[in-house]
Amino acid sequence: MRTAQRRAVALVALLLTALAALVAPSVVRAAASDDPAPAAAPEPFGADCHTLVRGSHVIAYCHNPYPDTDRVRLHTECARWWDVDADAAPVEVAPAQTVRLTDRCWKEVRAVWVTHEKPGAPPAPERRRGAVPGTS
Repeated sequence: MRTAQRRAVALVALLLTALAALVAPSVVRAAASDDPAPAAAPEPFGADCHTLVRGSHVIAYCHNPYPDTDRVRLHTECARWWDVDADAAPVEVAPAQTVRLTDRCWKEVRAVWVTHEKPGAPPAPERRRGAVPGTS
């Protein structure tokens, strides 16, 4: 029985050695790769905004926890076809500052969202990023 145990141990050792030989070249290849280091993560930017819809009135609170100023803009889409949708004027939110933005529709509100941009940058094409009324 000792011979069978020795053969089993030798077989396991052989398998582990073969596995290590297969893995080692890929580890060496990864360490010696000429690929550039991954780019640094972009600096965080953008005020944290919460919207609230009460009837036909819209309120958005935006707080900027980052060191760069953020220019925010409130967009309101009204539910009725004859009710005018609104895009508020941009407001700059300085670091550690909170602003309150308001708007309203004549009747129901369909959607509300806030856009962000860095001051001094050319205005970005408008993209809809928002929430359905009652969510934030």
